[in-house]
Amino acid sequence: MELRRNRGARALALACVLGGVILLAYPSDRALLRTIIAVGVIALGAVALVSALRPFRFGIHADGLSIRRPGLRREFRWAEVDTVVLDEPPRQDGYPTPPRLLLVPVQGMPRELVTSRHPLDGRPAIELLVLDQVREQPEQVSEALTRHAGDRFVDLLALRRAAFAVPDIAVGLRGYAMDRVDRLIRRGQDALLSRDAAAREAARVEIERASAAGLPRAQRGYHTFQVDTVLDALIAALSDQQSTDRETAT
Repeated sequence: MELRRNRGARALALACVLGGVILLAYPSDRALLRTIIAVGVIALGAVALVSALRPFRFGIHADGLSIRRPGLRREFRWAEVDTVVLDEPPRQDGYPTPPRLLLVPVQGMPRELVTSRHPLDGRPAIELLVLDQVREQPEQVSEALTRHAGDRFVDLLALRRAAFAVPDIAVGLRGYAMDRVDRLIRRGQDALLSRDAAAREAARVEIERASAAGLPRAQRGYHTFQVDTVLDALIAALSDQQSTDRETAT
């Protein structure tokens, strides 16, 4: 499977360049200010356009991964790969962040290639791709990696949903601070995926204490009752898994 580059960045860069040119040609009493703004817009668009036109290739095949993009040009055979992770960073101000692909090699890698960490165990990793750079959907990328990478591939998006599905939470005035809520939910989801009972207990305690102390509020935040309901359910899920661990141990 060959991933295709998203053309949105190229279109936006062209729009910036054209907008700057039009602004330069548009008559105005404030010629100096207009010129400064127009030149800045054109320069920004030109830099983005050069980046968008640089060679790009991302192939997922039976033999491994073939990557050619700014900052990384390399072939990874599956024998060199310990884990490929499809991850989604925590939300920012309530908005989802694009998923990304991370690779942990079998052996150590040059320090200059380390750009990230495995989201669960912290091992050094290479960020291969942010998926908003390509036209394929995360589900299509996941399907190709499942087919070719086998058990080397970990779809954390699907695993988190299976461990604890988070409903859409309404946003309004004077709600709970969204970044704080999102971090707590992610902490609980990742703990549910962990095989470490102590980590799950620590996550449960942290969420309970945060809820009991009162979550911070923001001018624009999550609906408080819905968040309380979600966090109570997450605490219950962590508690149930702790009970299961004890039953298994006995």
